[in-house]
Amino acid sequence: MSERRVTLGRVAGAYGVKGWLKVHSFTRPEGNLLDYRLWWIAKGQGYEAKLLEGRVHGRGLVAQISDRDGHAIEDRDLAESLVGAEIQVARDALPPLPEGQFYWCDLIGVRVESQQGDALGLVADVTSNGAQDVLVVKEADTERLIPFVQGPIIKSVDLGAGLIVADWLPEY
Repeated sequence: MSERRVTLGRVAGAYGVKGWLKVHSFTRPEGNLLDYRLWWIAKGQGYEAKLLEGRVHGRGLVAQISDRDGHAIEDRDLAESLVGAEIQVARDALPPLPEGQFYWCDLIGVRVESQQGDALGLVADVTSNGAQDVLVVKEADTERLIPFVQGPIIKSVDLGAGLIVADWLPEY
């Protein structure tokens, strides 16, 4: 698995007695996490697991994965030891997006400037307020929440140059 990984879910609990996991997926729709056959289980030293079986179940997912040796986890105790682990996939496994759309993970660390060239900070996080995505931009002791609305607010995104230009004043 490539070094750059993206967290797409979390192990929420054990399911049944045969080593299956309850999984909370961060993908939309939730079942999209099951499209990825190789998961990095990020707990302790972490390891690459194969998704052996999985399905949507209630408001989440259930899955059976392999252990460190590539064998199916078939023990509830081992499944319970993974509770809280992040489920990550290789960044390069994500499908390409149409022009003008971006994965949140690709925006983290990108420099943000106003149209006048004022440095606003670096994207520290991306969240959603229900209406739109919001960039959490940090510079020294200042945190700005800038709506990620392309056109009126976000004027350009150049991931190659690591720069987002926004119609946003430093005083905001």
